[in-house]
Amino acid sequence: MDQKKITIAIDAMGGDDAPYKCLKGIEIFISNRKNIEIIILGDENIINDTLVKSKINLNNYKIINCINNIQNDDTANIILRNRKDSSINKGLEIVKNINNSGFVSSGNTAAIMILSRLNLGMIEGIHRPAICSLIPNKKNYSLMLDLGANVSSDPQNLFQFALMGYCYHTIFKPDLEPKIGIINIGTENNKGKEFLQKSADLIKESFLNKYFYGFLEPDKLTSGECDIMVSDGYTGNIILKTAEGMSKYITGNLKHVFVKSFLNKIAYSILKKDLKIFRDKINPANYDGAILLGVNGISIKSHGRSTPYAFSCAIERCYEFIKNDINYRIKNEINNN
Repeated sequence: MDQKKITIAIDAMGGDDAPYKCLKGIEIFISNRKNIEIIILGDENIINDTLVKSKINLNNYKIINCINNIQNDDTANIILRNRKDSSINKGLEIVKNINNSGFVSSGNTAAIMILSRLNLGMIEGIHRPAICSLIPNKKNYSLMLDLGANVSSDPQNLFQFALMGYCYHTIFKPDLEPKIGIINIGTENNKGKEFLQKSADLIKESFLNKYFYGFLEPDKLTSGECDIMVSDGYTGNIILKTAEGMSKYITGNLKHVFVKSFLNKIAYSILKKDLKIFRDKINPANYDGAILLGVNGISIKSHGRSTPYAFSCAIERCYEFIKNDINYRIKNEINNN
Protein backbone atom coordinates (compact mmCIF):
# COMPACT_ATOMS: atom_id res chain seq x y z
CA MET A 1 0.00 0.00 0.00
CA ASP A 2 2.80 2.45 0.86
CA GLN A 3 4.24 2.27 -2.67
CA LYS A 4 0.96 2.89 -4.47
CA LYS A 5 0.01 6.41 -5.47
CA ILE A 6 -2.49 7.98 -3.12
CA THR A 7 -5.03 10.48 -4.42
CA ILE A 8 -6.65 13.02 -2.11
CA ALA A 9 -9.56 15.11 -3.41
CA ILE A 10 -10.04 18.38 -1.55
CA ASP A 11 -13.06 20.68 -1.52
CA ALA A 12 -11.43 24.12 -1.56
CA MET A 13 -14.66 26.08 -1.16
CA GLY A 14 -16.04 24.80 2.16
CA GLY A 15 -15.88 26.49 5.56
CA ASP A 16 -14.64 29.85 6.79
CA ASP A 17 -11.68 31.52 5.06
CA ALA A 18 -11.90 29.24 2.03
CA PRO A 19 -10.15 28.69 -0.27
CA TYR A 20 -7.09 30.17 1.48
CA LYS A 21 -7.15 27.90 4.55
CA CYS A 22 -7.64 24.81 2.36
CA LEU A 23 -4.81 25.69 -0.03
CA LYS A 24 -2.44 26.66 2.78
CA GLY A 25 -3.37 23.44 4.56
CA ILE A 26 -2.44 21.48 1.44
CA GLU A 27 0.91 23.27 1.32
CA ILE A 28 1.63 22.37 4.96
CA PHE A 29 0.65 18.73 4.39
CA ILE A 30 2.35 18.14 1.06
CA SER A 31 5.84 19.37 1.99
CA ASN A 32 8.40 16.54 1.79
CA ARG A 33 5.81 14.00 0.63
CA LYS A 34 6.03 11.88 -2.49
CA ASN A 35 3.68 9.71 -4.53
CA ILE A 36 0.60 11.75 -3.61
CA GLU A 37 -1.71 13.44 -6.10
CA ILE A 38 -3.85 16.32 -4.86
CA ILE A 39 -7.04 17.15 -6.75
CA ILE A 40 -8.46 20.54 -5.77
CA LEU A 41 -12.14 21.17 -6.43
CA GLY A 42 -13.84 24.55 -6.61
CA ASP A 43 -13.92 27.84 -8.49
CA GLU A 44 -10.78 27.61 -10.62
CA ASN A 45 -10.33 31.39 -10.99
CA ILE A 46 -10.62 32.06 -7.25
CA ILE A 47 -8.29 29.15 -6.45
CA ASN A 48 -5.60 30.31 -8.89
CA ASP A 49 -5.88 33.93 -7.69
CA THR A 50 -5.46 32.79 -4.07
CA LEU A 51 -2.44 30.64 -4.90
CA VAL A 52 -0.74 33.63 -6.56
CA LYS A 53 -1.73 36.36 -4.07
CA SER A 54 -0.91 34.26 -1.00
CA LYS A 55 2.29 32.86 -2.56
CA ILE A 56 1.23 29.29 -1.82
CA ASN A 57 3.61 26.78 -3.39
CA LEU A 58 2.04 23.46 -4.41
CA ASN A 59 3.25 20.61 -6.58
CA ASN A 60 1.71 17.51 -8.15
CA TYR A 61 -1.82 18.86 -8.11
CA LYS A 62 -4.62 19.65 -10.51
CA ILE A 63 -7.74 21.78 -10.25
CA ILE A 64 -11.23 20.70 -11.29
CA ASN A 65 -13.53 23.65 -11.83
CA CYS A 66 -16.88 23.34 -10.03
CA ILE A 67 -19.61 25.85 -10.76
CA ASN A 68 -21.89 25.10 -7.80
CA ASN A 69 -21.05 25.69 -4.16
CA ILE A 70 -23.18 24.15 -1.41
CA GLN A 71 -23.83 26.65 1.40
CA ASN A 72 -23.80 25.80 5.12
CA ASP A 73 -27.51 26.56 5.51
CA ASP A 74 -28.66 24.57 2.46
CA THR A 75 -31.40 22.05 3.19
CA ALA A 76 -31.30 18.41 2.09
CA ASN A 77 -33.57 19.22 -0.88
CA ILE A 78 -31.31 22.05 -2.06
CA ILE A 79 -28.23 19.85 -1.60
CA LEU A 80 -29.74 17.10 -3.74
CA ARG A 81 -30.96 19.56 -6.39
CA ASN A 82 -27.63 21.40 -6.73
CA ARG A 83 -25.23 18.55 -6.03
CA LYS A 84 -24.18 17.56 -9.54
CA ASP A 85 -21.54 20.21 -10.16
CA SER A 86 -20.67 20.97 -6.54
CA SER A 87 -17.13 20.58 -5.22
CA ILE A 88 -18.34 18.11 -2.56
CA ASN A 89 -20.09 15.86 -5.06
CA LYS A 90 -17.24 15.96 -7.59
CA GLY A 91 -14.74 15.13 -4.86
CA LEU A 92 -16.74 12.11 -3.72
CA GLU A 93 -17.09 10.93 -7.33
CA ILE A 94 -13.29 10.82 -7.46
CA VAL A 95 -13.21 8.59 -4.37
CA LYS A 96 -15.81 6.33 -5.99
CA ASN A 97 -13.84 5.96 -9.23
CA ILE A 98 -10.17 6.01 -8.16
CA ASN A 99 -8.49 3.40 -5.96
CA ASN A 100 -6.43 4.50 -2.93
CA SER A 101 -8.24 7.82 -2.69
CA GLY A 102 -10.02 9.95 -0.11
CA PHE A 103 -11.91 13.22 0.24
CA VAL A 104 -11.56 16.15 2.67
CA SER A 105 -13.96 19.07 3.14
CA SER A 106 -14.76 21.81 5.67
CA GLY A 107 -18.14 22.28 4.05
CA ASN A 108 -21.74 21.54 4.96
CA THR A 109 -21.79 18.45 7.22
CA ALA A 110 -25.21 17.30 6.03
CA ALA A 111 -24.07 17.57 2.40
CA ILE A 112 -20.95 15.52 3.09
CA MET A 113 -23.01 12.80 4.79
CA ILE A 114 -25.79 12.72 2.17
CA LEU A 115 -23.47 12.80 -0.83
CA SER A 116 -21.03 10.31 0.71
CA ARG A 117 -23.84 7.78 1.04
CA LEU A 118 -25.17 8.50 -2.46
CA ASN A 119 -21.78 8.28 -4.19
CA LEU A 120 -19.96 5.68 -2.12
CA GLY A 121 -22.74 3.56 -0.67
CA MET A 122 -22.37 1.66 2.58
CA ILE A 123 -19.91 -1.09 3.42
CA GLU A 124 -21.82 -4.36 3.07
CA GLY A 125 -23.16 -5.37 6.46
CA ILE A 126 -22.92 -1.88 8.02
CA HIS A 127 -26.37 -0.37 8.54
CA ARG A 128 -25.57 3.24 9.48
CA PRO A 129 -22.54 5.53 9.11
CA ALA A 130 -20.96 7.21 12.13
CA ILE A 131 -18.87 10.36 12.51
CA CYS A 132 -15.74 9.49 14.47
CA SER A 133 -13.12 11.88 15.82
CA LEU A 134 -10.29 12.13 18.32
CA ILE A 135 -10.96 13.53 21.80
CA PRO A 136 -8.09 14.65 24.09
CA ASN A 137 -7.77 12.98 27.48
CA LYS A 138 -5.35 12.81 30.43
CA LYS A 139 -3.22 10.13 28.77
CA ASN A 140 -3.31 11.16 25.11
CA TYR A 141 -6.54 10.88 23.15
CA SER A 142 -9.60 8.66 22.73
CA LEU A 143 -11.95 7.99 19.82
CA MET A 144 -15.58 8.97 20.03
CA LEU A 145 -18.45 8.03 17.74
CA ASP A 146 -21.15 8.77 16.63
CA LEU A 147 -20.80 12.55 16.72
CA GLY A 148 -23.87 13.40 14.70
CA ALA A 149 -24.43 11.24 11.63
CA ASN A 150 -27.63 9.79 13.13
CA VAL A 151 -30.32 11.35 15.31
CA SER A 152 -31.34 7.94 16.66
CA SER A 153 -29.61 4.56 16.79
CA ASP A 154 -30.56 1.01 17.72
CA PRO A 155 -28.45 -1.58 19.60
CA GLN A 156 -27.09 -3.12 16.38
CA ASN A 157 -25.96 0.33 15.20
CA LEU A 158 -24.05 0.98 18.42
CA PHE A 159 -22.43 -2.45 18.26
CA GLN A 160 -21.26 -1.68 14.72
CA PHE A 161 -20.01 1.74 15.84
CA ALA A 162 -17.91 -0.05 18.46
CA LEU A 163 -16.56 -2.43 15.83
CA MET A 164 -15.65 0.40 13.44
CA GLY A 165 -14.06 2.34 16.29
CA TYR A 166 -11.97 -0.74 17.07
CA CYS A 167 -10.75 -0.82 13.43
CA TYR A 168 -9.87 2.90 13.62
CA HIS A 169 -7.94 2.27 16.83
CA THR A 170 -5.82 -0.47 15.20
CA ILE A 171 -4.43 2.14 12.79
CA PHE A 172 -3.41 4.86 15.23
CA LYS A 173 -2.58 2.73 18.29
CA PRO A 174 -1.80 -0.73 16.90
CA ASP A 175 0.15 -1.90 19.95
CA LEU A 176 -2.48 -1.00 22.54
CA GLU A 177 -5.48 -3.16 23.41
CA PRO A 178 -8.36 -0.68 23.58
CA LYS A 179 -11.00 -0.24 26.23
CA ILE A 180 -14.46 0.28 24.74
CA GLY A 181 -17.13 2.16 26.69
CA ILE A 182 -20.74 3.09 25.99
CA ILE A 183 -21.63 6.60 27.17
CA ASN A 184 -24.48 6.42 29.68
CA ILE A 185 -25.90 8.24 32.72
CA GLY A 186 -24.49 5.62 35.10
CA THR A 187 -22.15 2.65 35.22
CA GLU A 188 -24.61 0.10 36.60
CA ASN A 189 -25.95 -2.52 34.17
CA ASN A 190 -29.56 -1.39 34.69
CA LYS A 191 -28.90 2.33 34.11
CA GLY A 192 -29.97 4.29 31.06
CA LYS A 193 -32.21 3.58 28.11
CA GLU A 194 -32.96 0.02 27.08
CA PHE A 195 -31.18 0.30 23.72
CA LEU A 196 -27.92 1.10 25.55
CA GLN A 197 -28.27 -2.01 27.71
CA LYS A 198 -28.97 -4.13 24.63
CA SER A 199 -25.95 -2.58 22.87
CA ALA A 200 -23.78 -3.64 25.80
CA ASP A 201 -25.17 -7.19 25.54
CA LEU A 202 -24.26 -7.37 21.83
CA ILE A 203 -20.70 -6.25 22.54
CA LYS A 204 -20.38 -8.83 25.34
CA GLU A 205 -21.51 -11.57 22.95
CA SER A 206 -18.85 -10.66 20.36
CA PHE A 207 -15.06 -10.75 20.12
CA LEU A 208 -15.12 -7.17 21.45
CA ASN A 209 -16.07 -8.50 24.89
CA LYS A 210 -12.41 -8.75 25.94
CA TYR A 211 -12.07 -5.00 25.30
CA PHE A 212 -15.39 -3.93 26.84
CA TYR A 213 -15.11 -1.52 29.76
CA GLY A 214 -18.84 -1.14 30.29
CA PHE A 215 -20.86 2.04 30.66
CA LEU A 216 -18.96 5.32 30.91
CA GLU A 217 -20.40 8.43 32.53
CA PRO A 218 -19.86 11.75 30.69
CA ASP A 219 -17.66 13.17 33.47
CA LYS A 220 -15.12 10.43 32.62
CA LEU A 221 -14.79 11.30 28.93
CA THR A 222 -11.37 12.90 29.38
CA SER A 223 -10.13 10.49 32.06
CA GLY A 224 -8.46 8.17 29.56
CA GLU A 225 -10.26 5.17 31.07
CA CYS A 226 -11.74 4.33 27.66
CA ASP A 227 -9.99 4.45 24.29
CA ILE A 228 -13.19 4.08 22.25
CA MET A 229 -16.33 5.85 23.42
CA VAL A 230 -19.61 4.91 21.75
CA SER A 231 -22.78 6.99 21.67
CA ASP A 232 -25.85 7.62 19.57
CA GLY A 233 -25.34 10.59 17.24
CA TYR A 234 -27.70 12.98 19.01
CA THR A 235 -25.99 12.58 22.38
CA GLY A 236 -22.53 12.54 20.83
CA ASN A 237 -23.08 15.78 18.93
CA ILE A 238 -24.32 17.59 22.05
CA ILE A 239 -21.28 16.36 24.00
CA LEU A 240 -18.91 17.47 21.23
CA LYS A 241 -20.37 20.98 20.95
CA THR A 242 -20.46 21.38 24.73
CA ALA A 243 -16.78 20.39 24.88
CA GLU A 244 -15.89 22.88 22.13
CA GLY A 245 -17.72 25.64 23.99
CA MET A 246 -16.02 24.81 27.30
CA SER A 247 -12.61 24.78 25.62
CA LYS A 248 -13.21 28.29 24.25
CA TYR A 249 -14.53 29.45 27.62
CA ILE A 250 -11.51 28.14 29.56
CA THR A 251 -8.86 29.46 27.17
CA GLY A 252 -10.65 32.81 26.80
CA ASN A 253 -10.92 33.29 30.55
CA LEU A 254 -7.31 32.30 31.15
CA LYS A 255 -6.22 34.90 28.62
CA HIS A 256 -8.33 37.54 30.37
CA VAL A 257 -6.98 36.63 33.83
CA PHE A 258 -3.33 36.88 32.83
CA VAL A 259 -3.63 40.39 31.38
CA LYS A 260 -5.64 41.69 34.33
CA SER A 261 -2.71 43.01 36.37
CA PHE A 262 1.05 43.40 36.36
CA LEU A 263 1.46 40.51 38.84
CA ASN A 264 -0.70 38.29 36.68
CA LYS A 265 1.51 39.09 33.69
CA ILE A 266 4.56 38.02 35.72
CA ALA A 267 2.74 34.81 36.68
CA TYR A 268 2.02 34.22 33.00
CA SER A 269 5.69 34.61 32.06
CA ILE A 270 6.57 31.96 34.67
CA LEU A 271 3.83 29.56 33.56
CA LYS A 272 4.05 30.30 29.84
CA LYS A 273 5.70 27.01 28.85
CA ASP A 274 3.27 24.84 30.82
CA LEU A 275 0.29 26.86 29.61
CA LYS A 276 1.37 26.30 26.01
CA ILE A 277 1.48 22.54 26.64
CA PHE A 278 -2.02 22.72 28.12
CA ARG A 279 -3.31 24.86 25.26
CA ASP A 280 -1.88 22.50 22.66
CA LYS A 281 -3.41 19.54 24.50
CA ILE A 282 -6.95 20.93 24.22
CA ASN A 283 -6.45 22.74 20.90
CA PRO A 284 -9.13 21.37 18.52
CA ALA A 285 -6.80 21.97 15.56
CA ASN A 286 -4.65 19.01 16.60
CA TYR A 287 -7.67 16.69 16.41
CA ASP A 288 -9.25 18.01 13.22
CA GLY A 289 -10.49 15.54 10.64
CA ALA A 290 -13.52 13.45 11.59
CA ILE A 291 -14.10 10.41 9.41
CA LEU A 292 -17.50 9.21 8.25
CA LEU A 293 -17.10 5.52 9.09
CA GLY A 294 -19.28 2.93 7.40
CA VAL A 295 -19.44 4.44 3.91
CA ASN A 296 -17.51 2.53 1.25
CA GLY A 297 -14.77 5.13 0.80
CA ILE A 298 -12.74 7.65 2.77
CA SER A 299 -14.72 10.82 3.54
CA ILE A 300 -13.27 13.32 6.03
CA LYS A 301 -15.04 16.31 7.60
CA SER A 302 -12.79 19.16 8.74
CA HIS A 303 -14.23 21.76 11.12
CA GLY A 304 -15.89 24.69 9.36
CA ARG A 305 -13.77 27.15 11.35
CA SER A 306 -10.53 25.20 11.00
CA THR A 307 -7.21 27.00 10.53
CA PRO A 308 -4.78 26.08 7.74
CA TYR A 309 -2.83 23.97 10.25
CA ALA A 310 -6.00 22.20 11.41
CA PHE A 311 -6.98 21.54 7.80
CA SER A 312 -3.55 20.02 7.17
CA CYS A 313 -4.20 17.68 10.12
CA ALA A 314 -7.48 16.61 8.49
CA ILE A 315 -5.63 15.83 5.25
CA GLU A 316 -3.05 13.89 7.27
CA ARG A 317 -5.84 11.76 8.78
CA CYS A 318 -7.24 11.11 5.32
CA TYR A 319 -3.80 10.01 4.13
CA GLU A 320 -3.40 7.59 7.06
CA PHE A 321 -6.83 6.06 6.51
CA ILE A 322 -6.07 5.48 2.81
CA LYS A 323 -2.58 4.13 3.47
CA ASN A 324 -3.81 1.71 6.14
CA ASP A 325 -7.02 0.81 4.27
CA ILE A 326 -9.42 1.22 7.17
CA ASN A 327 -12.40 -0.01 5.14
CA TYR A 328 -10.66 -3.31 4.40
CA ARG A 329 -10.26 -3.76 8.15
CA ILE A 330 -13.94 -3.04 8.76
CA LYS A 331 -15.03 -5.43 5.98
CA ASN A 332 -12.74 -8.12 7.37
CA GLU A 333 -14.16 -7.79 10.90
CA ILE A 334 -17.75 -7.78 9.60
CA ASN A 335 -17.14 -10.95 7.57
CA ASN A 336 -15.38 -12.74 10.43
CA ASN A 337 -17.90 -11.88 13.12
